[in-house]
Amino acid sequence: MSALSGQKPVFRFAPSPNGLLHLGHALSAILNFEMAKAANGRFLLRMEDIDIARCKPEYEEAIEEDLAWLGLDWEKSVRRQSEHISEYAAALEKLKAKGLIYPAFMSRTEIRRWVENYEAEGAEWPRDPDGAPHYPPDDKALSEHESAARIASGEKHVWRLDMEKAVKQLFQALTFTETGPAHTGLLPADPARWGDVMLWRWDAPSSYHLSVVVDDALQGVSHVVRGLDLFYATSVHRLLQTLLGLPEPIYHHHRLILGEDGRKLSKSNASTALSALREQGLSAGDLRILIDQPTL
Repeated sequence: MSALSGQKPVFRFAPSPNGLLHLGHALSAILNFEMAKAANGRFLLRMEDIDIARCKPEYEEAIEEDLAWLGLDWEKSVRRQSEHISEYAAALEKLKAKGLIYPAFMSRTEIRRWVENYEAEGAEWPRDPDGAPHYPPDDKALSEHESAARIASGEKHVWRLDMEKAVKQLFQALTFTETGPAHTGLLPADPARWGDVMLWRWDAPSSYHLSVVVDDALQGVSHVVRGLDLFYATSVHRLLQTLLGLPEPIYHHHRLILGEDGRKLSKSNASTALSALREQGLSAGDLRILIDQPTL
């Protein structure tokens, strides 16, 4: 189901207020703003503050100050994920009713040890496009009674998508429309590469994968413009959109701005924060020249 039929194009910039914006964020925000303007569309700002422990109001204020300094204007009804937990929970319940999710109890350390033991025998355990190992199958094999008992005892757990079951529910090949410079056209989506992705965390409501597709649908986002580091995650998002009956946006994955070490910029690197560059005397025009450079 397309999000484009009969409505004004909608673009969004959706940072997490858990640090200061850097040049990579500036590139993404400016692209969204300018593409929305060129399409006579709407430009939204969304705060992805689902991680309540790390996200802080002062970072949200800094984000809005940085965007205003860049000359960007957005609709003032800013959506904050922390105010919409019930909507993500409703989506999770839909997947639960379809029998497509299960509680998972293994910690990161336990996952690592399981994979090490598996690969010690000479076989290679699959990994997702980010290099993380797929979740082991042990918890998926637990009986419903045993899982419920462990949850009732207060054992920490997350909810994961049973990827094998989910893919079997598809009636046709999964695709997405991409307009970015690195990949263009109608592309195949292969969510199975990610294994049983996490959809709900014990330490923070929902997960990025679930909340982002719900947010985009409820906000009527027609064009998702974001960094190339999220290109492969689109397969998971297209799967969730299909399972939940949500609209399909057009995707545009832009290049990343890399640091001198060849890695994408991080919020932990204060030297590339927009506020630091502004304090050094750079203007918004100077910054636009900077983001035109592939590396810094």
